[in-house]
Amino acid sequence: MSDLENIDYYDYKALLKRARSQIPEYVFQKDRFELPEIEILIEGNRTIIRNFRELAKAVNRDEEFFAKYLLKETGSAGNLEGGRLILQRRINPELLKSRINDFLREYVICRECGKPDTKIIKEGRVHLLKCMACGAIRPVKMI
Repeated sequence: MSDLENIDYYDYKALLKRARSQIPEYVFQKDRFELPEIEILIEGNRTIIRNFRELAKAVNRDEEFFAKYLLKETGSAGNLEGGRLILQRRINPELLKSRINDFLREYVICRECGKPDTKIIKEGRVHLLKCMACGAIRPVKMI
């Protein structure tokens, strides 16, 4: 006889405790999303984000899309080269970190539940940010 057939023998709290024990612990943690430390290097008139590939991987977004956003927001030309993003002008590191945080708010973090478990999907001509944690969907403006 399975546990579900004996449901009359369980009280609500015991069932709740059993269900909760089967959920991974990381689901209950609020601060499980950590962005790696941003490594910014300024060489002459160029600004280089040395660990750009790791940043894109951590936020689960395409490097090209992430780079395009930063180039647009900083008003700079630039290119991806070996996991680094090279911006063709000197940019204040605090401004760059602020733009990265803006990207996270707009294209990564769910506005409903605050979790980073999102992906960008396309339905017709509209791009949507879909949260895999809570199921919320909202349109996002693509660059």
